[in-house]
Amino acid sequence: MVLNPAKREKKSQYDQKLCRLLDEYTQVLVVAADNVGSTQMQNIRKGLRGDSIILMGKNTMMKRSIRLHAERTGNDAFKNLLPLLVGNVGFIFTKGDLKEVREEIAKYKVGAPARVGLVAPIDVIVPPGNTGLDPSQTSFFQVLNIPTKINKGTVEIVTAVELIRKGEKVGSSEAALLSKLGIRPFSYGLVVVSVYDNGTVFSPEVLDLTEDDLMEKFRSWLSNVTSLSLAVSFPTLAAAPHMFINAYKTALSLAVATEYTFPQAEKIKEYLKDPTKFAVAVGGDAAAPATSAKEEKAEQSEPAKEEEEESDEDLVAGLFD
Repeated sequence: MVLNPAKREKKSQYDQKLCRLLDEYTQVLVVAADNVGSTQMQNIRKGLRGDSIILMGKNTMMKRSIRLHAERTGNDAFKNLLPLLVGNVGFIFTKGDLKEVREEIAKYKVGAPARVGLVAPIDVIVPPGNTGLDPSQTSFFQVLNIPTKINKGTVEIVTAVELIRKGEKVGSSEAALLSKLGIRPFSYGLVVVSVYDNGTVFSPEVLDLTEDDLMEKFRSWLSNVTSLSLAVSFPTLAAAPHMFINAYKTALSLAVATEYTFPQAEKIKEYLKDPTKFAVAVGGDAAAPATSAKEEKAEQSEPAKEEEEESDEDLVAGLFD
């Protein structure tokens, strides 16, 4: 098949643009663009204008350009993008914060009705409440097994009903009901499916991790490494403190059970020979505050006693005035 000059030129320009972006940007978001309209896409481009560029195209063309560019430059990291080009996807080349770029993309999602034959991306639940429909529509709800009652001349849904499950195709009855109720259950926009950063590809869920999440995972991994090291008696930096403490406990046990001793065990041996020393060491500091409290209480009671004696003398003297 021979391409006409116009198509050949257009394809060459696209190839040059994609290769230039691969060299200029180290961060790429691979986004799914199912059910995204042209107006919506234009608004997203405007929102990302500055440090991000959206590039869409045919998967075969993008794969060919990436493969040839990787061979020309000798950078095989670009080939990590090839398995990601499945379905209706495109690239967002960015120099900004990946999480912030994804949040900006999410702002441009728009609501959409449930069309017949469409695969539901989420579960669709019809909430309870008054529908505003007249009683002649009752049979329509009965077909879909939705419990209703007549309230003030209108149909009212009694309980919430799961109308469509995620992954199921929307039927004509479900689509008609949601249209009557004015429910637009789905929302569409660019969805980040993979992240490419300096040759590394990872899931977009990684962008949701906070510093606290990373610290918690690090503590969990460190605990596992420590447990494994202690179980197989293999020294690691994580297990070393525990091994030293366990060794000290073992040596201390031997010193207590035998005549062998070392400086760190002598004090323990003294306490075991004379437990009163341990009681004095622990209770000595506590005895002092107790004594001072008693003295303070005694000092407070003496002025009160003197005042009582003075008042009695005044009373007796007053009787003989």
